[in-house]
Amino acid sequence: MARKQQASNTVVGLDIGTSKIAAIIGKINSDGEIEVVGMGTHPSRGLKKGVVVNIDATVESIQHAIDEAERMSGYTVESVYVGIAGSHIKSFNSNGMVAIRNQDVQPEDIERVMDAAQTIAIPGDERILHILSQEYIIDSQGGIREPIGMSGVRLEAKVHMVTGSVSAAQNIIKCVERCGLGVADIILEQLASSEAVLSEDEKELGVCLVDIGGGTSDIAVFHNGAISHTAVISVAGDQVTNDIAVALRTPTQAAEEIKKKYACALPQLISKDEEIEVPSVGDRPARCLSRRTLVEVIEPRYEELFQLIQAELRSAGFEDILAAGIVLTGGSSLVEGAVELAEEVFHMPVRLGYPHGIKGLTEEVNSPSFATTVGLLIYAKEHVGDTALTVPDKREAVDVGQIFARMKSWFKSSF
Repeated sequence: MARKQQASNTVVGLDIGTSKIAAIIGKINSDGEIEVVGMGTHPSRGLKKGVVVNIDATVESIQHAIDEAERMSGYTVESVYVGIAGSHIKSFNSNGMVAIRNQDVQPEDIERVMDAAQTIAIPGDERILHILSQEYIIDSQGGIREPIGMSGVRLEAKVHMVTGSVSAAQNIIKCVERCGLGVADIILEQLASSEAVLSEDEKELGVCLVDIGGGTSDIAVFHNGAISHTAVISVAGDQVTNDIAVALRTPTQAAEEIKKKYACALPQLISKDEEIEVPSVGDRPARCLSRRTLVEVIEPRYEELFQLIQAELRSAGFEDILAAGIVLTGGSSLVEGAVELAEEVFHMPVRLGYPHGIKGLTEEVNSPSFATTVGLLIYAKEHVGDTALTVPDKREAVDVGQIFARMKSWFKSSF
């Protein structure tokens, strides 16, 4: 069957993760809903902690995932929305203030106050990825979400700013381009995941999203309907796999399979008599070990991760405002007992975050593993037709400066 060219109402999310590459093709129907028409995954070979360390291996993995999604959907992919993560991501809160020129707030006043909010020094090798509105203040009246048209003399904006490494973004773009694809936009991964798994009520009450991937665990805190804090923790699924490989003396690939099949984060959930088969290194025969032994390796690592997240929330001053609790998502959140252990550490409600807001091949993508990729589709849907986010032709080289400019423009449609 001949493939159709990517239509204007078709969007593609590409999650370039440390452990897997995932591509999902979505079609926006006449009701404005996303219908998943194709997906593809492939093990990721060229990243470490969310950052590209081997371009050739990453390109090959991306190509496999895209090819699989194209075969399933019947479309030829031309451009993609890509997630970005990694320990190079930093964030902080800022504010700006300007005089309102014509008594009523106009769009150009919003532009000026946002420019004022970003007049801060950042290292030369970093760029602003996102400027996310928290609230506007007009003449000391705070809590304003929609300032346009309101009267006043002075306009102030409180924003959350996310910065990232220029070279990290350039390497992601380079990998995508070498697959013959254009980059429509790059989005911070925990922001994308939040689009897919959080409700508006949770964002209003106060919630912390924890996206536990292979290389990093990414945090996003929402309160009063706006993002308040983001952070990256370097403990994630790959460290658990390495712990299993070392403790059980088994090859890394076998450790990964054991983790997927038998991992548990709480010993009390496991029968003392349950045994698992563990492959040995080299030509030695496989061994039978108690599953409790495996759990005793996994539990300390997950407990360490949750304690690091708790310390991050405490130091940032958000631990006591999370009325909606914690939402765990990402592939490594699926470990049995992770939710129960997290509730013990955080002393607040914890749930698993499954993607919502899509139709079509929902069974295939209805997993925390695909939260980021589905979130990229939702983000893309909100920006289709936006002149600031024109989808590039796949044959044109992408200007990384234009990409950063588009990423910063996220705040324009935050409300």
